[in-house]
Amino acid sequence: MAEKLKEQKKVTAVAKLNDVPSSPRKMRLVADIIRGVEVNKALDILRFSKKEASNKLEKLLRSAIANWEAKNQDKAQELDNGNVIVKTIMVDEGRTLKRIRPCPQGRAGRIRKRSNHVTVILDVKKPVEE
Repeated sequence: MAEKLKEQKKVTAVAKLNDVPSSPRKMRLVADIIRGVEVNKALDILRFSKKEASNKLEKLLRSAIANWEAKNQDKAQELDNGNVIVKTIMVDEGRTLKRIRPCPQGRAGRIRKRSNHVTVILDVKKPVEE
């Protein structure tokens, strides 16, 4: 069992981005678009997206691709063939900075500046069995 997990970790590549200063909800909108997509197509989707979160996700995806290439030097043609996919992409809530803004009648309104953590895992597409 442990050997099987070691072999699986050798093939997959992980990249993490912590404390991104945008709300997790906005980041998840972009992350949902590229989940399960081939990496070259995902890069094109992120490059032409108008969302601000797509710039940070594109940089993170490039880092994950570089990690995958470093781990799988003998399988470099898999990337060109389109067999490497975004297996999982997780957006978790990071710390929330609490700020105060003055409101009417001497009250104070709370502003929550949210952040998030993003994790991308790349893997090779499994061959379809008939």
